[in-house]
Amino acid sequence: MRVGINTGEVVVRSIRKDDLHTDYVPAGHSTNLAARMEQMANLGSIVISEYTRKLTEGYFDLKALGEAEIKGVEEPLNVYEVLGAGPLRTRLQVSARRGLTRFVGRHSELDQMQGALAQAKEGDGQIVGVILEAGLGKSRLFYEFKPTSRNGCLVLEAFSVSHGKASTCLPLIELLKDYFQIERQDEERTRRQKVIAQVLELDRSLEQVLPYLFAVLGIEDPGSSLQQMDAQIRRRRTFEALKQLFLRESLNQPVLLIFEDLHWIDTETQGFLDTLAESVASTQVLLLVNYRPEYRHEWGRKTYYTQLRLALLGKDEAEELLTFLLGSDASLTALKPLILDKTEGTPFFMEEVVQTLAEEGALVGERGGYRLETTPTELHISPTVQGVLAARIDRLTADEKELLQQLSVIGRQFPVSLVKQVVPQSEDELYRILAFLQAKEFVYEQPAFPESDYLFKHALTQEVAYGTVLHEQRKTLHERTGQAIEALYRANVEDRYSELAHHYSHTDNAEKAVVYLGFAGQQAFQRSAYDEALRHLTSAIEVLRTLPDTSDRSQHELPLQITLGSVLQATKGFTNPEVEQAYTRARDLCEQVGEPTQLAPALYGLWQLCILRAEHQKARALGEQLFTLAQTAPDLALQSAAQRALGEPLLWLGEFSRARDHLEHGSSLYNPEQHRGQAFVHGLDPGVAIRTMAAHALERIHQAMTLAERGQFEAGIAQMRQGRAGWRATGAEGSDSYWLALLVEACRPAGQAEEGLALLAEAMEIVHRTGERFYEAELYRLKGALILQKFKAGPELSRMVQSSKPVLSEVEGFNGEEEAEEYFRQALDIARSQQAKSLELRAATSLARLWQKQSETAEACDLLAPVYNWFTEGFDTADLKDAKTLLADLS
Repeated sequence: MRVGINTGEVVVRSIRKDDLHTDYVPAGHSTNLAARMEQMANLGSIVISEYTRKLTEGYFDLKALGEAEIKGVEEPLNVYEVLGAGPLRTRLQVSARRGLTRFVGRHSELDQMQGALAQAKEGDGQIVGVILEAGLGKSRLFYEFKPTSRNGCLVLEAFSVSHGKASTCLPLIELLKDYFQIERQDEERTRRQKVIAQVLELDRSLEQVLPYLFAVLGIEDPGSSLQQMDAQIRRRRTFEALKQLFLRESLNQPVLLIFEDLHWIDTETQGFLDTLAESVASTQVLLLVNYRPEYRHEWGRKTYYTQLRLALLGKDEAEELLTFLLGSDASLTALKPLILDKTEGTPFFMEEVVQTLAEEGALVGERGGYRLETTPTELHISPTVQGVLAARIDRLTADEKELLQQLSVIGRQFPVSLVKQVVPQSEDELYRILAFLQAKEFVYEQPAFPESDYLFKHALTQEVAYGTVLHEQRKTLHERTGQAIEALYRANVEDRYSELAHHYSHTDNAEKAVVYLGFAGQQAFQRSAYDEALRHLTSAIEVLRTLPDTSDRSQHELPLQITLGSVLQATKGFTNPEVEQAYTRARDLCEQVGEPTQLAPALYGLWQLCILRAEHQKARALGEQLFTLAQTAPDLALQSAAQRALGEPLLWLGEFSRARDHLEHGSSLYNPEQHRGQAFVHGLDPGVAIRTMAAHALERIHQAMTLAERGQFEAGIAQMRQGRAGWRATGAEGSDSYWLALLVEACRPAGQAEEGLALLAEAMEIVHRTGERFYEAELYRLKGALILQKFKAGPELSRMVQSSKPVLSEVEGFNGEEEAEEYFRQALDIARSQQAKSLELRAATSLARLWQKQSETAEACDLLAPVYNWFTEGFDTADLKDAKTLLADLS
């Protein structure tokens, strides 16, 4: 015989037969790989892949055969030959080789076990059973207990394994080998001598038990008559012989007998334990066992039996253990809650998830000192955890396993009424099997009104059970579940959109999948659950693309793309390329299906993108489209948004008068009670946006941002730079010339004229490239002010000033005041052409102050007075106060 093994995912292909039954045949990469490896193996040998080695390392002795080229596999694979059983028997031993984690949260159980041992040492024998789910640390609890119990005690332990039920007396044999110190390499004669010597040394009257011990240990005994004895009599006498051996040993010293994983125990070892359990009450024996909830025994009513039930770790204990595993690096902050949620405080599962992340490269470093290298899209269950849970599911009866699989498709939590609709079973049979699953602690019953709900005890159990359901059967069950939810909750089906989306998206019913995924996405968006909305909407669009490209498909896709655009704005930023793709696709679909009512949000989304990218001419064109569209619609909210869409780009382009007209008109159309819901469509309440822009148009923009505390210029400038960098990091460039002007204003009192001039050069380049002339007049005024401030510093600075002029030609013979005056005049001309009175006031004040210095007071007064007198409000602002003071000085 030769065997090739590859543990992994296997595809099962269904084959419909003439009798209408369906058979299944395994196919795919894993079976192909196993077949190829079988061909590589020598007769009588077993070879395994690297994947299987990771799962079985320590349990078997392996010989590396090196890399092998496998047909159908791109990269060479490491192959190993199995030589025999290895030294390890339990997962805890494997973990100990890797390095055990911190022991947390089980100290009260240790104290109870110590108390039971103390009673046994006094001659009051005890049985302690520890019951708990896989991965909660029952073996670790015993591991921590043993060092504290070895003083003055004989400690013997045995382990049941998952295949143990097919191997008679396997744990008992291991226990006896431990007692007689029999090694694997011992020959038959040596084993026989060890047994005889120890038994006779203990008590020569026990000589009659030797044949039974030889039989259990498989040692030849030619003179034995056990083979001719009745099987039941031989069985009973074997158990009595073993019991005598250990009870006699307990007269010399307290005996601690440990049996682990009784849920895997074979019937013969169970028979011995039942026999022993009847006789430990007045001995120095502590029988310590552990098992999972499905295991049943007859010791529960005995006064010397104690059951300890381990629960999941508490929140603090789980966090302590996870921090021990991961470390405290700041990059792990978001990952830790995901792991805790996935594993629900199960120590073994936590350890395996962390180990898997490290093997996948998501974590780098070492245990207790990891950092997150790449954020995982999902947390995978390690093959080890899958194996543990799958093995437990496989031990269920056929009807229990089938129902558990069906329930796993329905969901983590489910009412009985829904199960009745999905599972084709009588009510009595359903409740009977549910009771068994509850007794074995796969599911819990949760009292609720008007009926009880059931809940999978562990989410990972549901996940693994779901993975064992064949693909075609899954689709059928998902379809049934979706239909049942629609029927049961017809009156409030909107509360079930997410469930229906989940179930129908796993069926061939693409139409319903699209409908419910879309509804669920819209609902999640309105609840600000953006990640969930993104998942539903992208799934809906992916399903749609599997359908024929028809007008009906386009009609379904259009609202999905519009909502997707808004979700992407919230999750990835307004300027993200995916936002543009979504809204462009929506606009194209509108043109295809002739749907003008949906065109507005598509245009508005693209308009927002252009505004933030400083593509103001494109934004203006889109605003004009919206404005035209709004004129034909009675929708005041649309008309209000269209006024903003046209007014705002006009504002940035420096056409203030027209911008003000549109923005004020839009503001007058806005009704906060009726139109506030538009924030869900446009990502921002249009009334808030319009009033903000109107404030700009009314020349209050210079009040929107102030410097840090007076005198703390360096800190203020650093903070402003950080803010601008964050703004630019989003992909936005709109209003950047304005932010640069504010930075320049901060540089002046800080004495950083050179820095200010460099910033002005950058701002003016933006103006000429984008047409963003909103603050152009102020840029020229600031340049004149900086020249006056620092021109006398020397020829080097003078050259800098000259080289930073992107607009003015260099004029030979300019001195500082002449050059500054030229910039002030340009600022004044631009402000007047834009009818920007506030900026005109600033430019006039700067030029008038310069003329005052040159003793041209009359000209200065004639320039400034008309501008100042235009204002009818705002006299408490800094600019008007400054102008008033200057006029008083001039007169």
